[in-house]
Amino acid sequence: MTFTEFKASLLDNQPPGETGNLLQAMWHDAKGDWNNAHQIAQDADTAEGAWVHAYLHRKEGDPSNALYWYHRAKRTMPKISLEEEWESIVKKLMI
Repeated sequence: MTFTEFKASLLDNQPPGETGNLLQAMWHDAKGDWNNAHQIAQDADTAEGAWVHAYLHRKEGDPSNALYWYHRAKRTMPKISLEEEWESIVKKLMI
């Protein structure tokens, strides 16, 4: 699946079946379902999961919690827009 195909899937009612959990979290986030996205990210005990978790708390407006999760992901809080970070995460998860 390409990034363009993934973005096009946002018109669907369900995330693409061939994607992993963290991509599904990003899909739910893009659809406005922060709670479902957060639940999925919370259950992922990886650096990528921590990055998704950090992004979600940054989006939520909870910078101290976001900083904690960026630290767990071994990343710094980015200065780019949430939209740019969403795209970066999705593209990284697709590799």
